[in-house]
Amino acid sequence: MDSPYIVSARKYRPTTFDSVVGQQSLTDTLRNAIRTGKLAHAYLFCGPRGVGKTTCARIFAKTINCLNPTAEHEACNECESCRAFNEQRSFNIHELDAASNNSVEDIRTLIQEVRIPPQIGKYSVYIIDEVHMLSAGAFNALLKTLEEPPSYAIFILATTEKHKVLPTILSRCQVYDFQRITITDIVGHLQRVAQQEGIETEEEALGVVAKKADGGMRDALSIFDQLVAFCGNKITYQQAIEVLNILDTDYYFRMVSAALAGDVAQVLLLFDEVLQKGFDAGQFIVGLQSHLRDVLVAKDAQTLRLLETAESVRGQYQEQAGKCAAPWIFASLNVLNECDMRYRTSTNKRLVIELGLIKWCGLVMAAAPAAVAPMPAANAQPAAAPRPATPATQTIQTKQAAPAMLSMPTIPNIPSIRPTGQATSNAATSGGQGQIVTIDKQETQRRPFTKDQFNDAWIGLKRHFPHEERLQAILSMCEPQIDGEKIRIGVSNPWQKEEIQRLREAMLAFLRQTLQNEGIEMDVVIDESRQQHTAYTAEEKMKRMQKEYPELTAFRQSLGLIIE
Repeated sequence: MDSPYIVSARKYRPTTFDSVVGQQSLTDTLRNAIRTGKLAHAYLFCGPRGVGKTTCARIFAKTINCLNPTAEHEACNECESCRAFNEQRSFNIHELDAASNNSVEDIRTLIQEVRIPPQIGKYSVYIIDEVHMLSAGAFNALLKTLEEPPSYAIFILATTEKHKVLPTILSRCQVYDFQRITITDIVGHLQRVAQQEGIETEEEALGVVAKKADGGMRDALSIFDQLVAFCGNKITYQQAIEVLNILDTDYYFRMVSAALAGDVAQVLLLFDEVLQKGFDAGQFIVGLQSHLRDVLVAKDAQTLRLLETAESVRGQYQEQAGKCAAPWIFASLNVLNECDMRYRTSTNKRLVIELGLIKWCGLVMAAAPAAVAPMPAANAQPAAAPRPATPATQTIQTKQAAPAMLSMPTIPNIPSIRPTGQATSNAATSGGQGQIVTIDKQETQRRPFTKDQFNDAWIGLKRHFPHEERLQAILSMCEPQIDGEKIRIGVSNPWQKEEIQRLREAMLAFLRQTLQNEGIEMDVVIDESRQQHTAYTAEEKMKRMQKEYPELTAFRQSLGLIIE
């Protein structure tokens, strides 16, 4: 008769401290406590799900009751206490699920059991899982026993929500914080499991499983069993992303390459292909931001360790990082983050993302690194002297982007598109990267504007800063005065003036670009006529009331009332 099937999370559950994955410092601490005999009466194991809290509690309880521990201070698995534990018939180790036994009566029953000394071994260990789900009364009933238990009793509390445990409980325990298991550790453990099961795997597929598990080994093993049920004895990357409904990272690499080339059509087609496969547009934008973050950390060898992915994929990130300038990545993250925020409140969600992707592609026009100019030939003729600049044109030489990330770069302005039918003489021309670029400013440098045009620009200015609530409130109360190209803004107090001065350059840049006039200036002054004195003291309030109601003075004097 075939043996019953056991899921990998149970079959490969660690039984020794050495077999615990990703918690080396904690297991070493527990082992040293056993070696020196300095055991606390209460422990609190906290951390995310599936990282080994209950497993370590069981190993610890088994080891301290072992009659013949090894030289490495591990359980021998041969004595009566170890055999009873392995066969799940030990009377020294008691487990309580606080999720279903959270009443005062359940804790009182536990306290009665604590009075009974162990029959085999030295300690009676009480493991309370999900302890944060105990009621307030149950916590209070446990306090006294937890603080002064019998010498043979040890409590191990486990929880995923440490903040819900009462401070009086925390103060009575040694707290151990379990960390999320890294992708590298999860992939290594899954490879060992696959080898023992005779299953052939691709490292990229196991990397997908580890990333999906989000730091939990139990989740990773459950996903692994799911893939084995679908794929059989060979798990490939394509099968893994198909079963787990995960977007292939190749889409993100292709998307970034197309955006670097300024290929708007290719970016939009790739986005449509993602939607046709049934993936959520919002999750796609989040994934694209995470991909650019990974590209950014791959640019520097010092931050490369922050890249949580399989070793086989790191080379792709490093290769693409070499093609992306750091300022362009910063600007891209800013554009995509703004697109993500607008997506959540928009009714036409697809259009919002498509507009964001178009804007993202436009960044390459201003942020692409210039090509290195070729060395002149030995017999080449000297280049002709450049023509002097005229007022109608402005010459801009593109520069190589600095590879070092010394400071946060400013986001470059995207050149506006000339409307159809407008004259194209003296228009902006470019011969390629590294060449001279000329931009026509004959019409946009000092174009006059009307009062109505300024009012429209002023309304657009308020909408241009959607996250500056204080600035929007101040601009709504202000009525600017126009004197030619000079704008005068009157505010009520120095605080309002300081708030506008903080964003003055950004406001000027928006108005100049919108009104196509580079000569616009802004002056912020405090208008004394708008200041209002607020009555705070009792005397000030009485004076204001007497000023509005003169008969109040005679009434107060007739009754002999005084101001306190």
